[in-house]
Amino acid sequence: MKKVIKKLMVGLLSASMSVASVLPLSQTVQAAEPVKLSFWHGMGGSVGEALQKLVDQYNESQDAVEVDAQYQGSYDETLTKLRSSASGSEVGADVVQVFEVGTTFMIDSGLTVPIQDYVDKTDFDLDLLEPNLLAYFTIEDRLHSMPFNNSTPLMYYNKDIFDKAGVEVPTTLEDLIEIGPKLQEAGAAMPASIGIYGWWIDQWFNKMEKEIFDHANGRDGAPESVAFIENGGMEKILTMWKKGVDAGVMPNVGREGGHPEFIAGQSAITFGSTASLRQLLTEVDGRFEIGTAYYPGIDSEDKGGVSIGGASLWMIESDDEAKKDAAWDFIQFLVSPASQAQWNVDTGYFPVNLAAHEEQNFKDNLEAFPQFQTAIDQLHNSTADDQGALAGVAQEARQVFENELEKVINGETDPKSAAQAMADQINKAIENYNQANQ
Repeated sequence: MKKVIKKLMVGLLSASMSVASVLPLSQTVQAAEPVKLSFWHGMGGSVGEALQKLVDQYNESQDAVEVDAQYQGSYDETLTKLRSSASGSEVGADVVQVFEVGTTFMIDSGLTVPIQDYVDKTDFDLDLLEPNLLAYFTIEDRLHSMPFNNSTPLMYYNKDIFDKAGVEVPTTLEDLIEIGPKLQEAGAAMPASIGIYGWWIDQWFNKMEKEIFDHANGRDGAPESVAFIENGGMEKILTMWKKGVDAGVMPNVGREGGHPEFIAGQSAITFGSTASLRQLLTEVDGRFEIGTAYYPGIDSEDKGGVSIGGASLWMIESDDEAKKDAAWDFIQFLVSPASQAQWNVDTGYFPVNLAAHEEQNFKDNLEAFPQFQTAIDQLHNSTADDQGALAGVAQEARQVFENELEKVINGETDPKSAAQAMADQINKAIENYNQANQ
């Protein structure tokens, strides 16, 4: 059985209750000179600026800790750099932001301190945080990292074209393919622009309520093989995607495509992270109305929810108690109601802290951009059991998904053969990973 947090959400707590539950800054940090922390992250551009603003606020709020935020490139680049570290003391960082598919590696690496240790040590109340976000990073009833910048996938659509076409927003790819010709008649050069991205495949397994790996998707133990050949899930996904391509409804827009075609008004539908909403609204700039909808299933049989993407915060085992106490203080600041409300407003990522919903800037932002309510509703309509796969090779698996999917939609192979090719490559990677981590 999947081992996840099972906490009932009884409603939003007041901001005052949340603030009281977080330890006052520097309460756990006692030093004559400021404790200096290195914080590795993968946030560039405007999102990186928003993160730096939080770091600056923390540094200015107290004198005991000084955080140096260091951009490490992409999520993949950050994790690759961590993989070369032999021990926590050699990492060169005290807090690291790692994307969700790096979870198992981080646990197995021996580089980290489980966040649960400090939750227990300081009686931090996890009921203050979103249960479906906590669930992903909780294995065997222990929270290993702190959710921070998390999102789910949404379907974005051009409401002007949909109104002209007189069609309902699709809830499945099957429906999308069916209404495609009417969207084209209404002015869409392509009904949907869906970039080649492994995360979409991960999410469709959640929607199908099927597993990618054995051992309950890696949540009841380290995977020994993929499960998608036996359950037929991968072939189903690839077959429907190819059907959409062949019908001219979902033309191949490559790995960088999807959003550009939607923003230009060429496509009526695209997929994206909930954190993409602000950028899409900015770039469309009122030329048409953007609608948001739940991430679609493959066909009407799919009744599952969605899992999260984005990243969490990991505490590195430095064997320095002062640094670890300081790291925990910093992490608490980042997930406080005020910080999370600001983070949501500046980036579009979910507020991790439930009480952030009571902050005025969060309320004002939701009123200005009501499309974001779809993301909140979808998160709350999913369950802890919808949270996705855990595997030490998840990063590699996603790359394999993309490579073989590209071959299918380019007509170089068929869905069944591609699914088997994925299985062969990923099973070999699992075997190698398990041997290295015995």
